[in-house]
Amino acid sequence: MSGIRNIEYYLRKIAQGVALSVAALAVLFAFSDSALVDRFIIHQTMPSYNMRDAMQSMLRFVNVGPFADAANLPGGHGGAVPVSGRLVQLDDVDITSGAPVILGVGDVIFQYESRSYLGVGDHFAGTFYTVEDIAMFRDFNRLRNNFYIVDQRTGMTPDLFNVDAFMAHDLRLPPGVEGPRILIFHTHSNEMFADSRDRSEGIMAAGALLARVLEQRHGISTLHITESFDIVNGESQIMGAYERMEPRIRQILAENPSIEVVIDLHRDGVPEHTRLVTNINGRPTAQIMFFNGLSRINRDGVLTEIASLPNPYLDANLAFSFRMKLAANALYPGISRKIYLNAFRYSLHMMPKSLLIELGAQTNTLQEALNAVEPLSDILAAVLLNG
Repeated sequence: MSGIRNIEYYLRKIAQGVALSVAALAVLFAFSDSALVDRFIIHQTMPSYNMRDAMQSMLRFVNVGPFADAANLPGGHGGAVPVSGRLVQLDDVDITSGAPVILGVGDVIFQYESRSYLGVGDHFAGTFYTVEDIAMFRDFNRLRNNFYIVDQRTGMTPDLFNVDAFMAHDLRLPPGVEGPRILIFHTHSNEMFADSRDRSEGIMAAGALLARVLEQRHGISTLHITESFDIVNGESQIMGAYERMEPRIRQILAENPSIEVVIDLHRDGVPEHTRLVTNINGRPTAQIMFFNGLSRINRDGVLTEIASLPNPYLDANLAFSFRMKLAANALYPGISRKIYLNAFRYSLHMMPKSLLIELGAQTNTLQEALNAVEPLSDILAAVLLNG
C-alpha cells in the first residue's frame, strides 16, 4: 500500500506540474503578439480535476497533441469545444475544473465547423423565406434572426450583410465554356457517417455522387478530387489539413481555368442526440448547412479583421451562400439549416464562388446523406444556371 501511495504522490506532483506549465503558457501568450494569440485554442472540459482525470488529460494531450486524430478526440467525434479565438487566459477557465489543450494554428484550428450544440430546432427558420420576401430582410435584425447562426468568436455588421448587394451578384455560369465548371474536394476526407465502414462510405461518397448528379441531371461538368489532406504518412492528421489543401487546390484551379465554383464538402459534428434529418419526397434526408468564414474576430464587442487571414472574395462568398439558402428554402423547405458564420476563412478565399457545405453529421446514416445529394444539386443548378 505504501508503494501505491508513493506512486499516487508522484503522479499528483506530475499533474500539478502540468497544470502550472499550462498556466505559464497562458500567461506567456497573454503578453505575446495578438495576431499569434488569435491562432490557438481548443478547450477540453473535464468534469472534475481528480487524479484519474488529470492523468487522462495528460494522456489525451500526448496521444492527440498537435497531430490530432479526430477518432481520438472527445465530442461529436467527442466534446472538444473551442472557446474564443485566442489562447485561453487564466481568467477564462479555472484550471481546477478544466485544462486548455493547444491543437491548432491560424484557420487550421481543429473544427467541427458548425459548433452546433443547440439542437435541430435552432438550426433552421421555421418559416422558409424565399426571394419573394426579400424586402423584409433589409431589416438587419430580421435577416440575422432568420438566416444566420453567428459563432461567438465573430459577428455580423450591416455593411457585409446587405441583401440588395447579395441579389445584385451575377452568380450564373456563362454558357459554352469547355472543361469542368465546378470543383468538389474535401479538406477533411475522413469524415464518416453513423454506419460508414471506411472512407469510401463517408463524405467522399457523397462528393462522388454529387459530381455525377451535377453532370447527368444538370449538364454541369464537375471535377471531384479524392485526395486526402487530413492523412499524413498513412495516419489521420486533422491539424494542418487546410494548409495542405490550399497549394493542391490552387494548382488544380490553375490547370483548369474553366472552373468557377469551388465546393469544400464536409459533414458536421454534433452531439450524439442530435438528428439532422428531414423528409424530402418521402425519403429521410440529411439536412445541409452553408458555412461562411468572415476573417473577422470579435474582440470585446468590436469586429476586427484578421490581417493574417485575408479573404478578397468575402462579399461574393456571402452572396453565394445567401442565394443558396434562398433557393433551398424555395425548392426543398426544411433541408437547409441556417447559414453558420465563424471567424476564420477556411477554404473560402481562393475563388469568388466558393462554398463550404456541411452535408449531414456523424449521426446521419450514409443513405440519409446520399439522399441529400440530388436536392443539393438542384439548389446549385437553380443558382448557377437560372440565377
